[in-house]
Amino acid sequence: MEKDLDKKLERMRALVEEVLFHNRNYYELDNPTISDKEYDKLYDELVDLEKETGIVLPNSPTQRVGGDVLDKFVKKRHEVRLYSMNKVRTMDDLADFFEDMKKFVKDPTFAVEYKFDGLTIVVEYVDGKFVSATTRGNGEIGEDVTEQVKTIKSVPLEIPFKGRLILRGEGMMTNSAFKKYNKTATEALKNPRNGVAGAIRNLDPKETARRNLDLFCYDVLLCEGKKFKTQQEMHQFLIENGFKTGDLFEIVKTKDEAMKIISHVDEVKSNLDVMIDGMVIKLNEVPPREEIGYTNKFPKWAVAFKFEAEEVSTMLNDVVWQVGRSGKVSPIAILEPVELAGATIKRATLNNIEDIRKKNVFLKSRVFIRRSNEVIPEVLGLAEKFEFSKEIEEPKICPCCHGKLVKKGPLVFCTNYDGCKEQVVARLTHFCERGAFDIVGLSEKTIIQFYDDLNLRHYSDLFHLTKEELVGLEKFADKKAQNVLDSLERSKNIDFSRFVYALGISEVGAKTAKDVAKMFKNLASLQNATYEQIDSIEDIGEVIAQNIFDFFRDEHNLKEIERLLAVGVKIKNEEGAKTDKLSGLTFVLTGTLENYSRAEMTKIIEENGGKTASSVSKNTNFVLAGAEAGSKLDKAKALGVSIISEADILKMVE
Repeated sequence: MEKDLDKKLERMRALVEEVLFHNRNYYELDNPTISDKEYDKLYDELVDLEKETGIVLPNSPTQRVGGDVLDKFVKKRHEVRLYSMNKVRTMDDLADFFEDMKKFVKDPTFAVEYKFDGLTIVVEYVDGKFVSATTRGNGEIGEDVTEQVKTIKSVPLEIPFKGRLILRGEGMMTNSAFKKYNKTATEALKNPRNGVAGAIRNLDPKETARRNLDLFCYDVLLCEGKKFKTQQEMHQFLIENGFKTGDLFEIVKTKDEAMKIISHVDEVKSNLDVMIDGMVIKLNEVPPREEIGYTNKFPKWAVAFKFEAEEVSTMLNDVVWQVGRSGKVSPIAILEPVELAGATIKRATLNNIEDIRKKNVFLKSRVFIRRSNEVIPEVLGLAEKFEFSKEIEEPKICPCCHGKLVKKGPLVFCTNYDGCKEQVVARLTHFCERGAFDIVGLSEKTIIQFYDDLNLRHYSDLFHLTKEELVGLEKFADKKAQNVLDSLERSKNIDFSRFVYALGISEVGAKTAKDVAKMFKNLASLQNATYEQIDSIEDIGEVIAQNIFDFFRDEHNLKEIERLLAVGVKIKNEEGAKTDKLSGLTFVLTGTLENYSRAEMTKIIEENGGKTASSVSKNTNFVLAGAEAGSKLDKAKALGVSIISEADILKMVE
């Protein structure tokens, strides 16, 4: 038994040392070297060992709220101590919390809010005027960051309430501000959380202002002459005085109601403009909180339900360069396999050599990766560099055909248009997609067969295929060959927007193709369009506008369009809207509709001047929800977007 205790104490000492090391990196140096998920695993192991042994080491980080105060800022003692938030790990833990609160309140209600993943800031107002801002620090003493926080536009410098007021909130860099900043930054930020921490702790307020931060408030620490009965009342007070609070605040009575909201937000969190890592559940009633009390670290009347992490760190073992349909050669990170958001991750995107340099990543280095919306993960930045780490070199020759590469800004391209197998196969496969020419039975594997055995190189070559050629291929029986030929013939009549998408213009997806078709109506107008005309289309930026303009000035592309028209491809020109009854409105369709297909309903919306989008955002006006609507409906509810039916739309256009 004694030996067993010694082993546990030895492990606890190692964990304390390791967690303190990572605390310093995270709180003081703004340079974390492991992900939140990995940190939580170490911290939770230490908590479990302390409970099991009944021993807490004197320097254990479980007894602290935050990090040490930085010497470069003036230290300031908090008038009201700041507590951290106790985590619940399971639904059973949450159920226990709800039951505990019933011991103090007969019929308790609970407030459910986002758990923001930013930097805690305390702001103070006197006589309705902003006077100071302080970081959390260790919960008792923080850092005076008044000048930095003054640059945050969502922090009001004057408010209606004239009594003395101290609020707690979270300094945030929104995802949109983060992306915009990284576009021009000489060194890319790893994530929005690092972005806000670095900005607030920067001695130059001009640098803070450059990052376009926000403050979301959620707690009133001191309010002279006013007492709150509920969290809901407090929340409304914050809104009335001009503070941002986030777009979700719900009052529930049961654990099941809370879990329904938590599950919804967990599904849609990747689409939010703010980073959150969980949900906070507080007893709504304020007066009983003093009786319920605090531990030396947490309030007992609130808990945080943390989501599964979407960010981890792992080793970057190699980088392979792949050729896309436009000839662009892009790097793919080959990773040490790691579990992330329910999947084993082995590969991640690295956009280009400039992106690699900005993120300061190396071969055989440890990197942060993030996975959102079930897509291929992205490398965020360097976690740790080693003596054996090596610089990633940009290729000089094509990894597929070994032809010479051409540099265009930060990108490299293979110009071997007809002879580079990877780009030809990618181009032809895209052309046959359902949203393009919709040619049945032509998978990537089949296109490779056509390339190798039939010398197929161009879109138009598909329409010259004969039955004799097809039945001569492996796994092509008479019936399959005829089906492909029939599908090719049917595909010759195509809408203008699908034709534009099928051409495979770099970075032009189905939505952009539809926007282009609406603007120019027919092929001739698009071919003759100026760069300025293309750039004027809403939601099309300079890069995509240039890609479209350049595409229709390339000899290869123009010849191929001529060949397609020569084999009988007929393009149905885009029709304008019949009315403007839905002008300026954006709709998202989700679920199975009752009386119309999605395509039919989309046509009704567009014929009346409306727009459709594939995902729900704060710019969405309405979500048309059919049967078995999923995460889009959940996000609409979370954002407060109006949910409508088919009948509602038909009334709008009557």
